[in-house]
Amino acid sequence: MSKSVIHTDKAPQAIGTYSQAIKSGTTVYLSGQIPLVPETMQVISEDFAEQAHQVFKNVQAVCEAVEDGSLNHLVKVNIFLTDLSNFAVVNDIMSQYFKQPYPARAAVQISALPKGVQIEIDGVMELPE
Repeated sequence: MSKSVIHTDKAPQAIGTYSQAIKSGTTVYLSGQIPLVPETMQVISEDFAEQAHQVFKNVQAVCEAVEDGSLNHLVKVNIFLTDLSNFAVVNDIMSQYFKQPYPARAAVQISALPKGVQIEIDGVMELPE
């Protein structure tokens, strides 16, 4: 099975040796997105809610860069937080971007993220056959 690179200018450019996403068959593996504004490659703000919204917008842009792709094709999402006390905020914001059935999800607290941001999200998308 071949793999193809997914790329969009509507999400931050890769900062390193990775792709925004890789498609293999009907599965798409999304690299982690942090709250960078694609046009400036700067962190949107220090406010956690604004960071979370920007991350979901970035993930959405990568999903939509795939033919017939959308956030609702995500089957698994991993959320990395520097402060797990923000979990309720993530739940509220996530409900604004997803419809049921929601993807499987893990949320973990870690000590640090690139550029000092407070949230990063990656995921796996399964496309209709």
